Amino acid sequence: MQFQSYWHDTARPFAEAAQGPVEGHYDVAIIGAGFTGLAAARQLATAGVKVVVLEGERVGWGASGRNGGHLNNGLAHSFLSAKAALGVERAVALYRAFDDSIDTIEAIITAEGIDCDFRRAGKLKLASKPQHFEAIARNFEAVHKDVDPDTALLTANELKGEVGSPFHGAMLSKKSAMMHMGRYAAGLAAAAVRHGATIFEQAAVTGHRQGSGRHSLETARGTVTADHVLVATGAYTPSLFGYFRRRIISVGSFLIATRPLSDAEIDATMPGNRTCVTSMNIGNYFRLSPDKRLIFGGRARFSATSDQRSDAKSGDILRASLAEIFPQLAGVEIDYCWGGLVDMTKDRYPRAGYVDGVWYAMGYSGHGAQLSTHLGMIMADAIMGKANRNPVKGLEWPAVPGHFGKPWFLPMVGLYYKTLDRFK
Repeated sequence: MQFQSYWHDTARPFAEAAQGPVEGHYDVAIIGAGFTGLAAARQLATAGVKVVVLEGERVGWGASGRNGGHLNNGLAHSFLSAKAALGVERAVALYRAFDDSIDTIEAIITAEGIDCDFRRAGKLKLASKPQHFEAIARNFEAVHKDVDPDTALLTANELKGEVGSPFHGAMLSKKSAMMHMGRYAAGLAAAAVRHGATIFEQAAVTGHRQGSGRHSLETARGTVTADHVLVATGAYTPSLFGYFRRRIISVGSFLIATRPLSDAEIDATMPGNRTCVTSMNIGNYFRLSPDKRLIFGGRARFSATSDQRSDAKSGDILRASLAEIFPQLAGVEIDYCWGGLVDMTKDRYPRAGYVDGVWYAMGYSGHGAQLSTHLGMIMADAIMGKANRNPVKGLEWPAVPGHFGKPWFLPMVGLYYKTLDRFK
């Protein structure tokens, strides 16, 4: 078993990173080479803006290369909850931003010729308990009527042709898609460079000063200056950006990937070949990979991934969950095990805007694979002074009380949700 991301291991490495010292002046400097930063860089470079991307590791190293491979439309919350919390207008706008995000990704893949196994698969929100199906049905009625007619409600009997496990029904979101995250990240980065962007890898930002309308960003390889800065680091935001560290809760999410399954095993487990998410608070998500592996993930432990031993413990928990949902795969070999950090906000809504002299987009709360590309492009347009299409513009973002970067309270949060799952 390999303790690395399947997406990293099975993608062509990005080979167009700039060599030599980090230096020069740019119109825009972007911190982070995940989907947000890369999409913003491509958008800016296409418009003739001189842009540099500073990445502490390598392209797609963080959440963009450590997720489950889902591009699901819809919100992290139920649409009913979103309307109650945000109001109808913003809830609808944010829901449609997720729809637009998948359209945006598909358009980029087509325009740039990125080979990343993109497919409109549809997503199943699976009811783990009978009462969960009742809640899913109520949410479906509101979604289908008010914002997304490309949805359907499936009974437990109808699910038999979709998933080889006895769930109690599901909501099908037909716009949802999937792709190979590593290949998309490398392709998006290569496209940004083709259009004129400069990308430095192994160039973690260790210092930031601003004055006289100019920013200075220090790295171990040198210093650049820029007129504008976009922070696109999510759960991996460095400590020098304290505003975001007090508002982002970094939560570990863990995954395993099986050996390639036979056609008979696929027919018995995932005949529908969609992206799937269970309805438990501490639930699971899964899909088939392009080479027929089952990629199975979840918040196995409420902690941050830190080393191979930590990931291995989470992998054991996921293996047990896999066997519970799909007993027919109980003994299947696991080829990959990895973890990553999710940039959660307290209310689980994303944030993007301008604060303390820098632009930002983050807080995707487990739904960043789909939204980040789109929001990165939106922020690039805002930097260029174009119409601000930010769906979360002006949304209040208070700091988490007592939180300064290390989420000491996660074990208590995990216990709370485990208790909810036991009794509800």
